[in-house]
Amino acid sequence: MTGSGDLLVSVESLAADLAHEPGPVVLDVRWQLGGPPGIDSYRRGHLPAAVFTDLDRDLAGPPGPGGRHPLPELAAFQAAMRAAGVRQDRAVVVYDDGDATIAARGWWTLRYYGHQNVRVLDGGYRAWVSAGLAVTTAEPAPATGDFTARPGHMPVLDAPGAQLVARTGLLLDARAGERYRGETEPVDPVAGHIPGAVNAPTAGNVNADGTFKDAAELAARFTGLGVTEHPAEAGGRTVGAYCGSGVTAAHEVLALALAGVPAALYVGSWSNWVADPARPVATGP
Repeated sequence: MTGSGDLLVSVESLAADLAHEPGPVVLDVRWQLGGPPGIDSYRRGHLPAAVFTDLDRDLAGPPGPGGRHPLPELAAFQAAMRAAGVRQDRAVVVYDDGDATIAARGWWTLRYYGHQNVRVLDGGYRAWVSAGLAVTTAEPAPATGDFTARPGHMPVLDAPGAQLVARTGLLLDARAGERYRGETEPVDPVAGHIPGAVNAPTAGNVNADGTFKDAAELAARFTGLGVTEHPAEAGGRTVGAYCGSGVTAAHEVLALALAGVPAALYVGSWSNWVADPARPVATGP
């Protein structure tokens, strides 16, 4: 079982780490669906030494049939991480505005491409400011990193794989209930969910302040949704997660990891699923 200390870092611990050289590389990945651009928030104030990393440009490839946020191309991701100062042998901390929805995608993408020491700032920028810790508007110029991207270090699903997991394992839909049920769809052209998927909105993974619930609470939540205790063992159910475009679902994968459950990410998610009109769509609870 992976401990929360391997996945999350508190603002107090990060502040202590940054007080020593070399501290971790810090990536600011603030982003909002529909804007304004995260760079605007970054320029108004960010953690000392934090480098802005854009979800659309750096953590995803161009939108298309593969989804709105497909995997970034290897060379492009490697170049973006090197430009941000990411090194093979240096820890990385990723943060967003608070609930780790975007930070989890940064964590997942770095892990997928082989970086072994990546953590998410628990509570994000809001927790840092609430703790009275220093912020800055100065933009650092980090030395070029040496990170070498090697894909395949986190499990992924394509559309057929997601359909199989929905039938034979447990496929979690991380979107809000009204989108899962098909009552509304603000982004994609078709409303509903993958048949057989179980709704598990990511809001249930965090406390009111945006920090993650503890491992026991998360384990109880996922057990109630049908996750078996040891899904990787014989007889256990394979677990996968999807959302609208593979961002929020990374938060689900992180929450599952905190609960000790490995899970695969359907990176294309709903935006890829509905790109093929032949794929079935379910609505309702």
